[in-house]
Amino acid sequence: MRRCYPTIDAVAATSGESKASTAEAIDAILETVTAAVTRGETVQLVGFGSFSTGARVERSGRNPSTGEPITIA
Repeated sequence: MRRCYPTIDAVAATSGESKASTAEAIDAILETVTAAVTRGETVQLVGFGSFSTGARVERSGRNPSTGEPITIA
């Protein structure tokens, strides 16, 4: 997983925790949210946002480089 270092630095400074432990905590949260959404669950972080998957109907589109019609799943 790619870490967002400015975020880790800011959270570590605010919490007074080390950057290493802050990075571990942020990684754990993101992995947990990702796993839950992958299982089809909705994750709500009050005051932050909700994460879920959604099904979309197949539709027609165009390849932007060729203009060729394509079907988007």
